[in-house]
Amino acid sequence: MRLAVLQFTHETVTFLPNDTTREDFTYPGSPASGPDLLATDPKGYMGGFVQVAGEHRGVELVGIASPLWPRTGTASGWITADAYAHFVHAMLAELREQGPVDGVYMALHGAMAVRGVPRPEADLARQVREAVGQQAVIAATFDLHGNEDAAFLDHADMSFAVKYFPHYDGHLQGQRAARMLIRAVRGDYRPAHRTLKVPILSPTVAQWTGAPPWSDLVQRALVWEAREPDLFVNVFFGFPWGDAPDGGMTVQTTTNGDPGLAARAAQDIAAFAWRNRKALVAAAEIHTIADGVRLAREAVADGATPIVLADHSDRSGQATWLLREILAQGLGRCLVATIASAETIAALVARGAGPDDPFDAAVGGGADPSAGDAIRVTGTVLRVVAAPAPGVAGSGGSGGHWVSVRLAAGNVLVLSPQLAQVVEPAELWGLGLDPADYDVVAIKSRVHFRRGFDDSGYARTILLVEPPEPFLGTTRLDRLPYAHMRAADFYPYGNPPAPDGSVA
Repeated sequence: MRLAVLQFTHETVTFLPNDTTREDFTYPGSPASGPDLLATDPKGYMGGFVQVAGEHRGVELVGIASPLWPRTGTASGWITADAYAHFVHAMLAELREQGPVDGVYMALHGAMAVRGVPRPEADLARQVREAVGQQAVIAATFDLHGNEDAAFLDHADMSFAVKYFPHYDGHLQGQRAARMLIRAVRGDYRPAHRTLKVPILSPTVAQWTGAPPWSDLVQRALVWEAREPDLFVNVFFGFPWGDAPDGGMTVQTTTNGDPGLAARAAQDIAAFAWRNRKALVAAAEIHTIADGVRLAREAVADGATPIVLADHSDRSGQATWLLREILAQGLGRCLVATIASAETIAALVARGAGPDDPFDAAVGGGADPSAGDAIRVTGTVLRVVAAPAPGVAGSGGSGGHWVSVRLAAGNVLVLSPQLAQVVEPAELWGLGLDPADYDVVAIKSRVHFRRGFDDSGYARTILLVEPPEPFLGTTRLDRLPYAHMRAADFYPYGNPPAPDGSVA
C-alpha cells in the first residue's frame, strides 16, 4: 500500500497588511520532503499519522515536497496567488511523477486564505483528486479553527479535526487519519458524511475548552463517538480573523456507510451548539488593559501570584499597549514576553550586543493601528539567544534571535522577531530567566498559554486583556471589515435561522 503525504498549513489573518509570499514559505528545512517531511511535528498530526502507518505491515509512505509553516508564523495576511500556485503545482507534479498511490494524507489547517481562491483546502483536495484519480482515498487533519463547509468532502473522503483548545489531541487525530485511511483503502471503511453550518461567530479567546460551555460541546461530540463505533465528529469553531465565505462554526460527521447516523449526530451537535449560543460567545471575561494591570497590582498586593496578563488581541505581535500600561502604572517584577521587533533585534545583533550592554531603542508598534506606536525603552541587555525558543506557537521557521532586556523595577522585556504565543513557562526560563524573579508574566496569547500556565497549575491569577478600541483582535467582530462574509449573518450580530435540524 502506497500512501502519499503532503502538508500545506497556515492560519491566515486576512486583515493584516503583510501578504504571505512564496519566500515566506522558503527557508532552510522548508519545503520538506521524504523522511524530512515525515519527521516534522512528531508530537502533532504528522507524528501521529507516521506512527500508526508504521505499525501496519506493507505500508509505504511517500513524502511529497511540501512547504512548512511560513517564517512569519501566524502574523501575516493573505497568501499570494503566486505562492499558492507555485507550491500546489510542485506538489501535484511530484504526485504524478511518483506514480499510482492508494491514498493521500494531507496535513492542513482549515483557516488558510489565498487571494482569489475562496476555499483553498477544498481547492487543494480537488486538484489532488484530479492527480491521483477516483480510486485513491484522501484523508486530512485539521485545526478546529478551520473555516470549512461541505466543499472539502466533495473531493476528499475523510477529515479529522482536533477537539481541544489548547490543541492537545493533534497526535491522536493524526493516528486516526492513518488508521482510517488504511482501513478505507482496504475496503473496511466506506465514508459517509454530513456537514452542517452553525451560524455562530465567536472570538477565539472565548473558545477555551477547559471549562463550560465549550467543554460541554466537546463532551457531547466525544459521547457520540464513544457510543457509536466508527463515528467521527468534527466541530470547527471557526476563525473569525480569516475573511472567508465558509466562516463560522461547522459540524461535520463521518460514519462507516451510514448517512442516516451521520445526519443524526450532526443535527444533535449543531442543535446543542445553537441552544448554547449565548453562553458560547460570552465565555471569556475580558478586561481593558488599564483595568487588567490595575487588577494585577491588586493581586500582587494580595499575594495571589504568579499572575498571567494575557493580551489576546495582538495579531501582529508588535502591539505595545500592554507594555505602556505596565510602565505607566508602575507594575514591577513583570516579565513581558514578547513584543515583535525584528528591526531592533537586527540592529542589536549587527553591533554584537551582549549581556550588560546598554539598551536604548524603540520597540514594537507600527504594523497596523492595532499595534499602536513604537515605544522607546531603556535598560540593559540580559541575553541574546540565536533561535526561537522551541515550542513557541507562531514562531515560524525563521530562526532569528530573541533578546531579553532588563528594565527598571525588576521588569524584563523579551523581544522576538515575530508574534510568539508563549505556551509553556519553561520556554521563558530557557532564555536564562529565573521564575523566582517575577510576580507577573505578560504574554500575547488567546488560549494556547493555558496549556503551560493554567492547566499545569502555574498561575494563581489569570487576567485576559485587550485595548479599548475595536482593533484587529477585537471581541467585537462586527467591527472587522469583512468583504467575503457578513457578521450580520451570524449570531450574535444578526438573527440567522437555526441550523438544519436544530431547535431555536
